[in-house]
Amino acid sequence: MPNAKALESKKAVVEALESKIKEATSVVFVDYKGITVAQDSELRKQFREAGVEYSVVKNTLTNFATKNAGYDFSAVLNGTTAMASTTGDPIAPARIVCEFAKKNKGINLAIKGGVVEGSVLSAAELNGFGELPSKNALVASVLGTFLAPISSLAFVLDQVRIQKEGGAAPAAEAEA
Repeated sequence: MPNAKALESKKAVVEALESKIKEATSVVFVDYKGITVAQDSELRKQFREAGVEYSVVKNTLTNFATKNAGYDFSAVLNGTTAMASTTGDPIAPARIVCEFAKKNKGINLAIKGGVVEGSVLSAAELNGFGELPSKNALVASVLGTFLAPISSLAFVLDQVRIQKEGGAAPAAEAEA
């Protein structure tokens, strides 16, 4: 039987993992088998820059934590497992893993499964997020779409003004 101190330590780890899973907008479990230290360092750097917490986790303790949080990942929590979680952009962990795996074709980095905003998603569904741009890029694209008609209208109105003035330079330029 394990000693009481070790058991309490493990309970604390399970509780910490459980609260991290409950608070996160996204949790992705990753099989990192076969990546080098340099590749792992680069991957961790990308996660840090995106506000994603990445750590290697013990499968048994993580299984207890996910069950306590209301999820069942016992089928995917085997072998080498790391957990990427964020309270920010829910697509970021899956997107970073997919982009990193594409960039480094010879590695065995793969998504096992995860949770995005309370919904359990399979590896295939999470891999689909790898094709999506970041939240900021999507917002910029939408704003650009909104601004295009306004910019076109401003250009047309300016051309009408120039024609009515007979091609004269704007008043501010004439005074300078």
